[in-house]
Amino acid sequence: MTPTARLAAAIDLLFQMDATPRRPADAVANNFFRERRYIGGGDRREVSTQVWSVLRAWRRLEWWLVRAGGEAQPRLLIGALSVLEGRPVESLARAFSGGRYAPDVLEPFEARVLRALEGHTLDHPEMPEAVALEVPDWLLPLLRAQFGEQTHAEIAALTAPATLDLRVNLLRTTREAAQAALAGEDIDAQPTRLSPWGLRITSRQPVMATKAFQDGQVEIQDEGSQLVVQAVGAGPDMRVLDYCAGAGGKTLGLAMAMGNRGHIVACDVSESRLDGAVRRLRRAGVHNVERHLLVAGDKWGKRRVASFDRVLVDAPCTGTGTWRRNPDARLRLTRSDLDELTAKQSAILDAAAGLVRPGGRLVYATCSVLAEENASQIEAFLARQPGFSALDLRDPATLATPLAASAISPETPFLRLTPRQHGTDGFFTAVLARSA
Repeated sequence: MTPTARLAAAIDLLFQMDATPRRPADAVANNFFRERRYIGGGDRREVSTQVWSVLRAWRRLEWWLVRAGGEAQPRLLIGALSVLEGRPVESLARAFSGGRYAPDVLEPFEARVLRALEGHTLDHPEMPEAVALEVPDWLLPLLRAQFGEQTHAEIAALTAPATLDLRVNLLRTTREAAQAALAGEDIDAQPTRLSPWGLRITSRQPVMATKAFQDGQVEIQDEGSQLVVQAVGAGPDMRVLDYCAGAGGKTLGLAMAMGNRGHIVACDVSESRLDGAVRRLRRAGVHNVERHLLVAGDKWGKRRVASFDRVLVDAPCTGTGTWRRNPDARLRLTRSDLDELTAKQSAILDAAAGLVRPGGRLVYATCSVLAEENASQIEAFLARQPGFSALDLRDPATLATPLAASAISPETPFLRLTPRQHGTDGFFTAVLARSA
């Protein structure tokens, strides 16, 4: 594809995202490229880079466009980012040529708006703080309460591009052998600092096309998510429940940690997500997992009260910890979403608690950085459930394989990860023991 064709494709993709504002951008993009298989891998990456750059700067771009008499629509968003990054409008206008595979010619009002931006940069001292930080207005006080003086630095790290992390599947290979296999396919992957199973790739690479991935030697999984699996402390003689399993990412990690022994039940309310786990389980060589679809009125849980050694609740949450990968999520998140999610988290925790055997553990995790979904949620749960107590992850004796010391904050018994401090997505994990 020519640069102008990539520009046109990026605008088209933004239009599709704009038409389905409640649908995640990555899902829209996947469908967009699936319908356009003629777009090669390199071109896909270039188009995606343009679109995700707009998503990361959306609030600031919108502020500039409104100030210049325009509005946040795809053509102007793409154009505004280019101009604010230093491209002259005349040069941009040549790209909007109206030629074959190129975007339509700039309308006079579009050119006028973009010219008003020349000589400026993306940031401006008059921007409201929430706009400059690319977060919803209502959310900024909650983030400030969580991060204090480090709020700006933490949010900046949350909105920067993410690395690509892999979890090595020890059922198939070793970390060293997987690293070598990827190197043989021209992919430089380095061991992660915190996870004993991780490899990190700092540039965008077609990992899923590699033999190492297709043979089940590696899975794409953020290093922080790998640490959640480690915090479960699942062993080969245990019965383990992954209560909100989704497509099975953490289920796969649990199976590996258990050496493909013991028994895992992967539950979810989404049949399509559970079905999506089947191929992943098969590729990884996992055979100690059964799946169960949770439906209204289901008696399954009542028949399995107090029967699991470990219950992992990877709870539905705002996903604020994954903004590096999903910058569009900031644009969709509302206060009512947070209120609905915290109520759902409480209900799930209470339901899952009854499935933990005496002496067993309930592990609660989110990919959120908000106290309302994390520490406050656990405090409320412990007040309702006096038979549980929080274990201290700062104590090496809590886990048979302790977490890396640099992953643990000295101020809290929980695992709290952020991109700024740990180079991972934002994660929270609490390990709760049920009294014997």
